[in-house]
Amino acid sequence: MKLDNTTMYAQLIRGQQAFVELADRWDTLVASGMTNTPFQKLAYQSAWWQNLHPEDAALHVIAIHDENEQLAGVAVLYLTQDGVLRFNGCVEETDYLDLIAKAENAYSVWEAVFGCLFDESFPEWRRLELCNIPEWSPTRSILPQIATKHKLTVIESVNEVCPIITLPGRFDVYLQELESKQRREVKRKLRRAAGSEAKLHIVSGDENLSEAVEDFLNLLQKSTFEKRDWLTEGRRALFLETAQAAQEDGSLQLMFLEVNGQKAAALYNFDYANRIWVYNSGLDPELFAALSPGVVITALAIEHAIETGKAEFDFLRGDEEYKYRFGARDTAVYRLQINR
Repeated sequence: MKLDNTTMYAQLIRGQQAFVELADRWDTLVASGMTNTPFQKLAYQSAWWQNLHPEDAALHVIAIHDENEQLAGVAVLYLTQDGVLRFNGCVEETDYLDLIAKAENAYSVWEAVFGCLFDESFPEWRRLELCNIPEWSPTRSILPQIATKHKLTVIESVNEVCPIITLPGRFDVYLQELESKQRREVKRKLRRAAGSEAKLHIVSGDENLSEAVEDFLNLLQKSTFEKRDWLTEGRRALFLETAQAAQEDGSLQLMFLEVNGQKAAALYNFDYANRIWVYNSGLDPELFAALSPGVVITALAIEHAIETGKAEFDFLRGDEEYKYRFGARDTAVYRLQINR
């Protein structure tokens, strides 16, 4: 549909067909986008919808094209039966979400999205509830401006925090930045692990990925009762499908701490956009507990991130104490709510 007072065109695509129609351009737009996170990529968005979407929801993807018919933006939304529109992926499994668009086009694209939302062809909705928008996103300043034009009000609130470490160029410099007690503790545990011949193993492209993901999920389940109950069949499928796609494009970092050939701890990370994104973790609390495998694998992962030139180590959502002991600092993700 051509929208008034804009050079943008909106295309409303209902259902999963959007993941097929836009496949050749989707990830290119994500990579140049204003937030550019692994959770906005096509494989993750498709896998989340396929395995975890609410039963009463319908998928509505709004693709925005510019005057040259180039893809300028994508808003991936689902509408519940009670009239609430949310980002695809809200809320538990997906740490960052946003409109997919370049920063310089964000205002025009959001304006075009709202033109589509208020068009008679779009289903009736009563509330827009957008979760996990990063604090650095232009969306936070743009939406209140556009909402005012439609005589609507935006309510913004902090959804959660994502602690992040800004990485220096050397691991010894990083250690010096920690509090003295934590620095001594990390060094001591790394020495103990090395003495026990604990090794960090990163799954490579020629290994059996399905088996590796299954090993990770087994450790995740053993970690806590909460994780055991959280890991449904849908989430298991999301982990596997996302890992397969990430391995293909080179952004998967699946790590195990192995002691005497046994997997004691694991990290499921994304290596993307010069940042390590720690999506989830697992460990066997009864296996080699004296070695503190959770602490060791995290320290080794940070060391590896520094050695490979990464700028940031992102623990993603959650304010667990251990993240701050490793020197992370809070960034916020926001929820924006617009009532009709």
